[in-house]
Amino acid sequence: MYAIVEIAGQQFKVAKDQKVYVHRLQGEEGSKVTFDNVLLLDNAGSVTIGAPAIEGASVTAKILSHLKGDKVIVFKKKRRKGYQKKNGHRQYLSEIQIESIAASGAKKTVKKEAAPKKVAAPKAEVKKEATTDYSSMTVAELKAAAKEQGISGYTSLKKAELIEALTK
Repeated sequence: MYAIVEIAGQQFKVAKDQKVYVHRLQGEEGSKVTFDNVLLLDNAGSVTIGAPAIEGASVTAKILSHLKGDKVIVFKKKRRKGYQKKNGHRQYLSEIQIESIAASGAKKTVKKEAAPKKVAAPKAEVKKEATTDYSSMTVAELKAAAKEQGISGYTSLKKAELIEALTK
């Protein structure tokens, strides 16, 4: 059984008990990580392809160590111009070991439900703040509130005068 999984922006073909070097992951050494973005799953010849990911599939791995990769030398030169730049880079990596590949049982729907609740909550708070705190509103918002309350001559009033008229 193997799976193609997206880990830290890259796709890897992984199997159980395989060790893989990936870009540095958040987490302590020895902790377990779950990857939900499974793109392809092969279970004894039956291949399941996701569109783009397979719902409910997950791959669990254990972080073995954090390390740095080999040094890469970047050398730039323009001939006959005297331009030379030498730079080096070592990529931060994490070594992980794949512990299990699950075709179903992962809970991805929890994340989808949580996101709309976060978006909906601030809208309700903004309405509560707008009715009580006029000093943080713009002049256009104050004029709209004055129009709703039926205050006449609100178009020529300044911000402080609009706030005073709305609080009466």
